[in-house]
Amino acid sequence: MQCHIGVAGPAPVSFQGGTYESLDAFIPRIGASATHFGVSLVRQLERMGKLTPATADAITRSRDKILSLQSLEGAGIPVPATVYNRGPMVHPGELVRAVGGPPVVIKVLEGTQGIGVVLCETQSAAESSIEAFRNLSRGVLVQEFVEESAGSDLRCIVVGSRVVAAMRRQAKAGEFRSNLHRGGSAEPIKLSREEKDIALKAAEAVGLRVAGVDILQSRRGPLVVEVNSSPGLEGIERATRLDVAGSIIRYVARMKR
Repeated sequence: MQCHIGVAGPAPVSFQGGTYESLDAFIPRIGASATHFGVSLVRQLERMGKLTPATADAITRSRDKILSLQSLEGAGIPVPATVYNRGPMVHPGELVRAVGGPPVVIKVLEGTQGIGVVLCETQSAAESSIEAFRNLSRGVLVQEFVEESAGSDLRCIVVGSRVVAAMRRQAKAGEFRSNLHRGGSAEPIKLSREEKDIALKAAEAVGLRVAGVDILQSRRGPLVVEVNSSPGLEGIERATRLDVAGSIIRYVARMKR
């Protein structure tokens, strides 16, 4: 956020009076609130020929929940049943029934760290939540609730063609969101071959060479719920005692033009 982008000016990207002309590669770490500017900066650096494991197009795809799910489903990767709607033309009850009825999870289209995610256990609660988000002019995803994985998911860090770390996140009592920022706990886990393959394919489908892939363990197998272009590293490094950041840096240092 301390950079500025120049179009048809003397410097394509400037930072504290200097430029990025001598830069070889960069690792985007973009907060949700800075997505638009961050993606613009990444695109500018790409135009300058700089290497990155997360392109502007891939970051955009990962930050848009419906676009990300469409990319995953299009690549044959299993995801939870989901419907998307933004306007008042479809009755909220129809959206809930489309994913098998309550309980359902309702998510705003763009959110992070569990913000804008609501579990609705009844039809009336789901319809009220959808109406509330609509009144705020927010697009919503209505998603099936995978009961057998309630409060738990797997976070996998993909770097290139490897899953370098994985942990199971467990929500605190009374909470269904497993995010560590919401008080969840974490422990290292050994992924099955199927889970590892799905994590790698999910990152590839979105176009990211460094990604955090979130998986639910369901009765019908692993389901991918999110692919994160700027996954948090502190929690998974603490849980697994692995140098995840170092793995990312070493991978980027080996990237070829």
